Amino acid sequence: MKALGSLATVLLGFVLVGAPGQVQAAKAANAGWIDLFDPQLSKWEIWMGVPHETVEGLPPGTPTSADIRTGTPLGLGNDPKQVFTMTEQQGEPVLYVTGEIYAGLTTLDEFENYHIRLESKWGEKVWEPRLTRPRDSGLLIHCTGPHGAFWNVWMACVEYQIQENDFGDLYLLAGTSARVSSAKKGDLWTFNPEAPVEAFGDRPGNNGLVVRRSINHERRGDWNVVEVYSVGDSAIFLVNGRVVNAISEIQIKRGEELHKLSRGKLQLQSEGAEVSFRRMQIRSITAYPADVLRQAGWSR
Repeated sequence: MKALGSLATVLLGFVLVGAPGQVQAAKAANAGWIDLFDPQLSKWEIWMGVPHETVEGLPPGTPTSADIRTGTPLGLGNDPKQVFTMTEQQGEPVLYVTGEIYAGLTTLDEFENYHIRLESKWGEKVWEPRLTRPRDSGLLIHCTGPHGAFWNVWMACVEYQIQENDFGDLYLLAGTSARVSSAKKGDLWTFNPEAPVEAFGDRPGNNGLVVRRSINHERRGDWNVVEVYSVGDSAIFLVNGRVVNAISEIQIKRGEELHKLSRGKLQLQSEGAEVSFRRMQIRSITAYPADVLRQAGWSR
């Protein structure tokens, strides 16, 4: 995973204050973790999509769209409404996302074989074209290729859906695919570790682009812990410590060929709803924890 070594050394060099036992416990708890947020968002870049035609206060001549999917995106580093800003709450850095314009906050580095965790909490504001729909955002992993590959906004990627009542849904965007143990409920496929493995995304025999999380573990009105473990071309999604989705054989289609996809950038979405993120950290791993494997149905 790029740049983990030097950054981890810096993190472990912090001075910890407390009793000897507390210091050792703190070191063990934080070993290897890298903070991805800082006040300057120095590890990130912003890609802005096409503003909805209802957005006010844009510079004169800014292209807009009735559906946000078509038209000319604002592009790299062009955030005239300050959709993404770093704030401070109770002494810690928090990323505030207005949601007013569809956009992606993208890491400068790519990552592979990692455990990522962060916390999210909804605000109150919602925007067109999602005024009457559940509040929505997402953590995108294995992001690759050009900005704007999907809806003129996001890269080709695997999405951990962050949406009211649907934390941990899987979306496969712009040519990605995977296999998931899942069973069909009505018109939707749902992760079930006891079910047969099915194909999803842009590959032969696919059953669509979406696999719903198994159980809703979202805490309404509170901070929710979002976690992804990724080893090789597989990934496991957790909500508040509980596995809700597990995917394997992640691939991406380039031309007519499928290629293994095991690394990429990370993106956080602005998607029509006010949301905040905090405590975003990542660390290198080589294997899944036993309990995570058990919950995913990958060990018996």
